[in-house]
Amino acid sequence: MSTEDSNSRNSYSENAAPTVDAGVSQQIRDIAEVPAVEVITTGAVHLMSAAAVKVGLADDPNAEDLKDLDEARKLITALAGLVSAAAPEIGSQHAGPLRDGLRSLQLAFREASLIPDAPGKGPGEKFTGPVN
Repeated sequence: MSTEDSNSRNSYSENAAPTVDAGVSQQIRDIAEVPAVEVITTGAVHLMSAAAVKVGLADDPNAEDLKDLDEARKLITALAGLVSAAAPEIGSQHAGPLRDGLRSLQLAFREASLIPDAPGKGPGEKFTGPVN
């Protein structure tokens, strides 16, 4: 990247604070009002939904065509990490349903796999322990 490119990307000088347009300021204020538990559960639900589609659980006639177990493994592992890390912070009222959904996805993954993983080696099981 040339110096000219670098300078053109920074619309402020070293001594001046960057300007934030009104739309971005409003978005910052809006997100500041959202409780952390809502941000965490929303993220978890997005991971859960994407994993369900990749495991082949989509409510669609083409669900089998959408199945991608490699992608599902990544999503389920990310979900397991998030749920395990967040559970003490968000409480059992919120963590319980997320754990239930996660376990269902882990079992669906095991069922969809032609060669099931060894106990404790399935997606997310390093965070949750073996799922049977």
